[in-house]
Amino acid sequence: MSGRIAAAVCLATSALAMSCSTPSTEADNGALLSSTTRSRPSTTPPDSAPNDVTEFTYKGEVAAPDVPNGLDWFNVARPLSLVTDLRGKIVILDFWTQGCVNCLHVIPDLHRLEEEFPDSLAVIGVHWAKFDHERTSEAIGKAIQRLGIQHPVVNDDHEYLRRSYRVQAWPTLVLIDPLGRVVGVHAGEGVYPLFEPVIDQMTREYGAANLIDVRPLELIAKNPDSIPTVLSFPGKVLADPVGDRLFIADSGHHRVVITELGGRILDVVGGGSPGLANGAWVDARFNQPQGLALSANGRFLYVADRGNHAIRVIDLLLRKVRTFAGTGQPVHRVIPGPPLSTSIASPWDVERIGNQLFIAGAGRHQLWIIDTSKEGRQADWIDIFAGTGAEGIQDGPRLTATLSQPSGLSTDGSTLWFTDPEASAIRSVELKDGDEITTLVGTGLFSWGDSVGDVASTELQHAVGVELVGDSLYIADTYNHRIKALHLSTGNSVLVAGNGSPGLKDGYGQNAQLAEPSGLSLANDVLFIADTNNHRIRILNIKTSEITTLELSNLQAAPLITREAADETVTFAQQVVSPGTVKLSVELLLPAGYEFNDEGTFALDLTIENARKSHVVGRSSYRAQGPQMPQEFNLFIGDEKQLKIEVDVTVFYCPAQNATFCLLRHLLLELPIEVGDAGTQKVTLTHPLPSAEEIDRSIESGSG
Repeated sequence: MSGRIAAAVCLATSALAMSCSTPSTEADNGALLSSTTRSRPSTTPPDSAPNDVTEFTYKGEVAAPDVPNGLDWFNVARPLSLVTDLRGKIVILDFWTQGCVNCLHVIPDLHRLEEEFPDSLAVIGVHWAKFDHERTSEAIGKAIQRLGIQHPVVNDDHEYLRRSYRVQAWPTLVLIDPLGRVVGVHAGEGVYPLFEPVIDQMTREYGAANLIDVRPLELIAKNPDSIPTVLSFPGKVLADPVGDRLFIADSGHHRVVITELGGRILDVVGGGSPGLANGAWVDARFNQPQGLALSANGRFLYVADRGNHAIRVIDLLLRKVRTFAGTGQPVHRVIPGPPLSTSIASPWDVERIGNQLFIAGAGRHQLWIIDTSKEGRQADWIDIFAGTGAEGIQDGPRLTATLSQPSGLSTDGSTLWFTDPEASAIRSVELKDGDEITTLVGTGLFSWGDSVGDVASTELQHAVGVELVGDSLYIADTYNHRIKALHLSTGNSVLVAGNGSPGLKDGYGQNAQLAEPSGLSLANDVLFIADTNNHRIRILNIKTSEITTLELSNLQAAPLITREAADETVTFAQQVVSPGTVKLSVELLLPAGYEFNDEGTFALDLTIENARKSHVVGRSSYRAQGPQMPQEFNLFIGDEKQLKIEVDVTVFYCPAQNATFCLLRHLLLELPIEVGDAGTQKVTLTHPLPSAEEIDRSIESGSG
């Protein structure tokens, strides 16, 4: 990169109070686009600009460095170039990393901008990793699926782009004009209100000059809406040994699943699509729920509704959901007040101690507290319990200490322990005899590793979950894919389970494999683990250190996931059929070693519509448990000449020899037909179902 480019980009960032030499961590908020990036009249426009166009309200003066070759891309069929593929588009480069909570807050704003400017704007995610694990393309692919990111993402694993653009903080967004020049740089949240008027102005001005390429990016490959398993990226889990219940935050499916401790599904609250809706369980909506806590009487379940920036309450008796705290919108600074009118940001866990509900406020690096003594009624106040709101790892009095994205809580009633993932730390606060924040493990925001021993030598990597077991803290060492234990009496730590590499394997101690374990909960000498990237609940036997996988049963108790699109759409070649009664045969072929689940709901919705006028002429539905193949139906075909048969089918199927998980597949089968006297009276639709390995490969390749 030339000295002129470096200076220009550095000037823009310094105007935003960012350092061009000292690395920062996460940027909460930045200033508006730098005034230095607004255009000045020019008599020497770029070669690509028409000679009669000399002024724009927002115009860059420095060419945007292109993406180097050899980087891994996601959600596209091939790598993209700023010079060729994206010329004619307004481009936002979003420098982010998957563990950064401020980066997560930016994603909805980017989605909104993409929806409002579909013809002129292209968002490109540039994943600039902080932690070692985050550098892997496998981890990035999982994060993209978990967060529902649809725009192209490139893995800047060697920081070529980060250095080229002099980016110093997460998140940082770079705005590039349709001629490929850097307009400005913004660090932090607050993206939509800042960028919307700028992009609107640029769209109108560059569009009037015929410099906008309105063609869609045909290279974008659809990212699957959700993983076709019963659970999708479960974030947290709560065991209730008294009630023989297990509550699972099924984060990727935006719902809470209730099972027996043995895995038999009892019920589901909410589900399918993200949203913020109260009411009956079937109507309620969550958005990436995380932490869970039960009331003293076991009737109310408190939910950290992370994506909605709210605390929700599930009434387990009346089967209703209501909002307990939060407005649904994130806030830069939490100001104590009435819970329903006080905005919070990304609550990640909840823990009840007596009548107090403690909240891990990851989004603002704080702990919050609400009095729940009015069981079943609205609380009066939400207050800050610890943390200034600044990100850090400074100990001391709880209101002057700094925290770093607290995400997991545990207690014995007198001490509250919590994880600070961005500092890879375990910290505590005494509730009865003092108010000091103390760090047990962790030394700084950029210090992590994978080691055990005494406290000084213990290292974690973005640990999200913690649970007290006897006199030990069991830790979900998330990015190390391990479970560790810190003995409070001795200060020594030990490795309990996991070999350090992501995978799905049962076994003892280090012979087992996990993939980003995030939530822990104890019941009857076993530790339930939300094994997030495996889409499973795992079980750790405390006495033997054996890891097994919880087998979910009674699958019909889990309503089918409501999704906007099928996992796969299959269009068959047109057939000629005779008018009158036609037999339709639908057969789904199982992969080798699989069988249909006898308890899983099989759903089939059949529609016949006029292919030209797009109106429905026939419709029927069928539901069963454990389908037999083929499924046959009698259809009445009238005298309309051009029809289309659509078969919308959802099916559960499982490995025959290891039914610890089942796949959920949603298919749309389409058959265009022409009606004629010489046509057939029997139509057969046959389609193979993929194995879990085939699904994983298609998801990782971005093909769906």
